[in-house]
Amino acid sequence: MAVRDDILELKTRMSQAIIGQEMVVERLVIGLLANGNLLVEGLPGLAKTRAIKSLAENLAADFSRIQFTPDLLPSDVTGTEIYYTSGGAGEFRFAPGPIFANIVLADEINRAPAKVQSALLEAMEERQITVAGKTHAMEPLFMVMATQNPIDQEGTYPLPEAQMDRFLMHVKIGYPASAHEVEVVRLVRAEEIAATASAHAQEVGSAAPERIPQETVFSARREIGGIYVSEPIERYMVELVYATRAPENYSHELRHWIEVGASPRASLALDKCSRTHAWLQGRDYVDPVDVQAILHDVLRHRLMLTYQAQGEGTGPDRVIDEVLELVALT
Repeated sequence: MAVRDDILELKTRMSQAIIGQEMVVERLVIGLLANGNLLVEGLPGLAKTRAIKSLAENLAADFSRIQFTPDLLPSDVTGTEIYYTSGGAGEFRFAPGPIFANIVLADEINRAPAKVQSALLEAMEERQITVAGKTHAMEPLFMVMATQNPIDQEGTYPLPEAQMDRFLMHVKIGYPASAHEVEVVRLVRAEEIAATASAHAQEVGSAAPERIPQETVFSARREIGGIYVSEPIERYMVELVYATRAPENYSHELRHWIEVGASPRASLALDKCSRTHAWLQGRDYVDPVDVQAILHDVLRHRLMLTYQAQGEGTGPDRVIDEVLELVALT
């Protein structure tokens, strides 16, 4: 299974550059293979930017980073028409914006106003943008990783729930363990030393490993499309999502915690991500373990909780834990 070996090699390389964040690496790879976009939330300095850069550096792919700010305009993301003159004649030509890359990092997406967010989300959903009445398609390999900072919310523009639903997964990054942080310090120190080394020393050093071609990703997607999902597993995935829409049928707690449940996009995302997770584990079928492993990331941003739940300090993850306890595989 050469394609899977190449993808596992990609994971290994990324894990070497992002120590102690194996879960984040796996979710990035799942998002890539499932042809989806990720919303990543974590405190500053937890390697969100480094993670997506590591993915792009190990793939034969173009990388682009957009720092979202309150004064950003939609054209700063999508690009715009520019008037050129030559030989007395003039014409408008499209100048592509930073969204036209294979791997796009949308840093602090909630720092930009709604118009800019919508321009990005349209590209994510439709895989194209329209400027001056002309449609411009994105590359076949296209993935957006948008980041949010859970603190310092002054001057931010929270994403509406309907737009949050367009993200395949909502991934949370936590602090690394102390042992891993020691390795992080050593790694960054070694990188700084290598960066200041002489040109000759770099030439005699080991060559960088060959980047993994995009065709490997497309081949992996084709194989994932053939992963078998049994009817009981299909019902299990749908029942997990349905429990968030009719919580009164399951428990008193769920009824008082959930205001609005997940849309059918959640079932579609759960199916894609479960099949991808199974493929990464080397299986040709989806197991309940695959569904349960990915459920929090798929549902976390798709639930609207009641004021009662928020007042009690009950977050989406606690609600999803309850759903997992109440819904059985039949």
